[in-house]
Amino acid sequence: MRFSIIWPFLLWSMAIFHLAACNGPKKHEHSPEVKKRSDLQLVRFDQPVNGSMFAQGEAVMLSLRVVADTVKPDSILLYADSRFLAKLDELTYNMETQALPLGSRQIRATAWYKGERQTVSVGIRIKAGKSPRTMSYRVVNTFPHDKEAYTQGLFYYNGYLIESTGQKGMSTLRRVEIKTGKVVQSVNLDQNYFGEGATLYKDEIYQLTWTSRKGFVYNPQTFSLIRTFEYLTQGWGITTMQDTLIMSDGSNVLYFLEPKSFTELRRVEVCDNNGPVSQLNELEYIQGKVYANIYQTDRIVIINPASGMVEAQVDFSNLLKLSDRHRNIDVFNGIAWDEENQRLFVTGKNWPKLFQVEIF
Repeated sequence: MRFSIIWPFLLWSMAIFHLAACNGPKKHEHSPEVKKRSDLQLVRFDQPVNGSMFAQGEAVMLSLRVVADTVKPDSILLYADSRFLAKLDELTYNMETQALPLGSRQIRATAWYKGERQTVSVGIRIKAGKSPRTMSYRVVNTFPHDKEAYTQGLFYYNGYLIESTGQKGMSTLRRVEIKTGKVVQSVNLDQNYFGEGATLYKDEIYQLTWTSRKGFVYNPQTFSLIRTFEYLTQGWGITTMQDTLIMSDGSNVLYFLEPKSFTELRRVEVCDNNGPVSQLNELEYIQGKVYANIYQTDRIVIINPASGMVEAQVDFSNLLKLSDRHRNIDVFNGIAWDEENQRLFVTGKNWPKLFQVEIF
């Protein structure tokens, strides 16, 4: 009796399984119209050429080409970095650049066909849409400066200059009298470290090193070490903007960092009307702008920290007289701002003079 009940059920199940097997896809069946994503070739960029540079505000014509006439995309979506631009009805698009950040940008087109997609991209560079203002300077005062000090970082604090010096075996953090140039307090870095920029944040001094990717935090009164921190790039210049630290690494990038964890919050690429401005070195935040030495030049550029645009520049080529130059003289570097007394100080690596200047 039990067998007579189960047997019809087994016959019915086997029939259903056989029918499904006959009607399912064959093992080697392949449709050329539905390809794997990695094999899908739908469109490519004709314009612009990869690496092309455009001024911010300039319209850029984007042009795509369908790879095969027999396979046309169902839709094409266009992006600038992660920002959606448009769903294309045609293969061309006139892209406005006023809202695009300065620097390197990726333009992406994602083409869809029967549920599969292909993404192609082209890199462009956005430069500033206008030239920086050229400013002049005058010397207000001249003070002595230690000609053995390879100046890497400089800032004003409680009537003194705090100076970070470089070179392995010679790197220091020091407190300096402005009028005399006398070093009144100093701490030496381990000989394995090459000192770089320094800044003050909430009563702590942050000091970078060049290639060690390690920084030091000190008590500003005693210069005793509080802790260390690490970062992922070279350390060049550093300054403080409200509750954020801004760091340079010798490229055209400014990194905005959370002080306690030293994690990156955002970054901007610094550009003028000619393109990227690299070799950003010592930094100083002054009245809403970032002042930066350009390494191996006598130039200071004044940067909008929100956009990275160079708004102004100052050429200090004739600042140090020929009679003050000696065999170990090195490049112009070091900017310090006395907010209370509205005084600006500049110097250079191994320079015998510190200058109080006024920019206009």
